[in-house]
Amino acid sequence: MFKYIQNNIFIKRVLVLVTGTAVGQAVAIATLPLLTRLYSVEDFSNLAVYVSIITIFSSVSGLCFEYAIPLPKLKKIAATLCLLAIASTFFFSLLLFCLLLSFPWLQQSILSSNSEHTLWLIPISVLLIGIYTALQFWSSRNKRFGLIAKTRVTQSLSGTGIKLLFGYFYTASSLGLIIGQLWSQSWGFINFSTALIKKDLKSFTNLKLKYFILSVKKYKKFPKFTTLEVLFNRANTQLPILLIAYYAIGTEAGYIMIAMQLISAPLGMLSGAVSQVYLAEGADKYHQGLLRTFTLKTILSLAKIAIIPLSLLLVLAPVVIPYFLGGLWGRTGVLMSWMVPWFFMQFIVSPVSTAFYFTENQKTALLLQILGFILRVSIVWIVALHIPSFIGEAYALSGFLFYIIYLIVVLKIVNNT
Repeated sequence: MFKYIQNNIFIKRVLVLVTGTAVGQAVAIATLPLLTRLYSVEDFSNLAVYVSIITIFSSVSGLCFEYAIPLPKLKKIAATLCLLAIASTFFFSLLLFCLLLSFPWLQQSILSSNSEHTLWLIPISVLLIGIYTALQFWSSRNKRFGLIAKTRVTQSLSGTGIKLLFGYFYTASSLGLIIGQLWSQSWGFINFSTALIKKDLKSFTNLKLKYFILSVKKYKKFPKFTTLEVLFNRANTQLPILLIAYYAIGTEAGYIMIAMQLISAPLGMLSGAVSQVYLAEGADKYHQGLLRTFTLKTILSLAKIAIIPLSLLLVLAPVVIPYFLGGLWGRTGVLMSWMVPWFFMQFIVSPVSTAFYFTENQKTALLLQILGFILRVSIVWIVALHIPSFIGEAYALSGFLFYIIYLIVVLKIVNNT
């Protein structure tokens, strides 16, 4: 087994990313019982709203040029795409800042009254996360998976530390959670920037105008189609949370956020690692005519990994969570059970979703995300109006339905390659 792993570059790279991420996630989960006792459910609800907002905005701030960084053979073109993503992020964040400054009434409509003072952090968060994402894709292109893993560890450790310090030494409020979240999501761009300056600076010097023109022309489908696809992808997950918070259904948004964190922490670290490596390897497999086999093996392997632990979680979560997080968090355990089918489907589909890019099916991916957006938002909105007590369960079911459709479309795409 060890010899097989040693000889399999794909598995070795996945394990590097998983190991690094696992350390950070383990710390985050281990300290969660402290955070749920330092901060209120309402504080976590405010954090959920804030995270939803910056997730939607930051996902499209770079016009998705970052997704194209691993694809070109010429390093100068990849460097150009990286700069285009960073420049787009800067102007998007500046525009967002001007918008918030020009319309102060947004403070009352976006965030709750006790977290309005954090509004100014939104454009800063979008800027830092956008830069971080672009540089992470650059590192992934250059197979620096060890650096990515190390960065994820330091991000998680420092972000969690900030949340604990704010909660213990200062009056616990959503501000401590938000600053810690911002740090953990973005601050790793310093590590990536340092590596870029040391190893790749030549690729970013003397870039000619023709490279920018060629990059925009060749990869125009990314800002044209992928930006909208990613926007709807993030919105169909995050907008329902905003709807839940808007309709003030207790502190449901906080319960949902913690439930998603507890499930996605172990699954997300593996799924994210597989996704990074699949993106780096998938283009080569496609050119070799092996994308279908590569994708099916990836999906099957992920399903085998997830089926047993998620089945146990389905049964045990409602019983264990109140003891783990505290008696006020029993609702989180119930929601976790409902979310298991959704996260299983997401776990096996999301890592291979970049197959749309290799096969130049960005338009199909966009239409799929629009469908998912309409499906999920409609279900949550209707239930919020008529059966508000069932809103969390409806949110979980909508995710399950969407990823069943997603899997069907992905299989159809790779079968035609």
